[in-house]
Amino acid sequence: MPANLTPEYKNAEAAYKSATDPRDRLSGLKEMLRTIPKHKGTEHLRADIKTRIKDLTDELAASKKTGVRGGPPTVIRPEGAAQVVLIGPPNTGKSALHARLTGSHAESGPYPFATQYPLPGMLQVEDVSIQLIDEPSLSAEHPIPWIGNALQTADAAAFVVDLSRPGCVEQTVVAHQILAERRIVLSGRWPIQGSAEVDENAVPDPFTTVLPTVLIANKADLLAEIEDELQILEELAEVDYPTLATSAETGQGLDAVGPWLFGQLGIVRVYTKVPGMPPDLGRPFTVRAGQTVGDVAALVHREIAATFRYARIWGSCSFDGQQVGKDHPVRDGDVVELHT
Repeated sequence: MPANLTPEYKNAEAAYKSATDPRDRLSGLKEMLRTIPKHKGTEHLRADIKTRIKDLTDELAASKKTGVRGGPPTVIRPEGAAQVVLIGPPNTGKSALHARLTGSHAESGPYPFATQYPLPGMLQVEDVSIQLIDEPSLSAEHPIPWIGNALQTADAAAFVVDLSRPGCVEQTVVAHQILAERRIVLSGRWPIQGSAEVDENAVPDPFTTVLPTVLIANKADLLAEIEDELQILEELAEVDYPTLATSAETGQGLDAVGPWLFGQLGIVRVYTKVPGMPPDLGRPFTVRAGQTVGDVAALVHREIAATFRYARIWGSCSFDGQQVGKDHPVRDGDVVELHT
């Protein structure tokens, strides 16, 4: 039967999904349970919420009892134009790739599990930054109980493999199984390609995270026939993602990673100007393809969004300085002058 979820429940779910602190996530879960309609169509979801409340309560109680406070964070607050996680099996050169792309000091070496906690870094693409998170390797021998929460805030994933390594197919299959157990779904469909149709009567699952994914074939310099190896991996591991070939050792393909992510994520840069002044071209606001002048106003300041009257826009309109409303879609490179 239809879930008929209320706006109050949807707000609580959004708060839970955006939370990074365990206490905030627990508050979000409790509010979801309080506001969810109680009927047969939501029985499974209500049971799931109760289970997660219990697990998170126990986790917080254990931390308080043992005096465990602080420590490296397992959930990284999103920054920049988008957050992309680097995931994959051990010894694929993931940390070396992160260091080359972001200039981070990610620890890497010829041994597995060098990365123990998420490590953030910023990948510069023209005048915006994409946040790359180097996550610990996915392996049955080294379980990561918090990986589901860590990936919850991500916009996309880069699944890094070493096609030259024996057992690459098996490692890829295991990594996907680990993610599936934690309700992380990797998809080859990116925002710029559009979204799949949604069944309006289906009960949405707030605990499943779907991540647009690109397969990064690292250490490409070690392979003579990379296309053949990719085809074997795709057929045997049943993966179907866009692919980029790179080498953190030689630099092969690294220049293509940032622009590819920028385009596929549908990042739109919007510059602002004060009436009578030149535009500020030093720091763009970033939204996504399809978003509007109203979304930009909300990023500039919530009071500006609340008192918005109209905007003038330069770039994608019929003529420079055209007056538009808050529902007008913006395009990459637009200059917007907001009037309140």
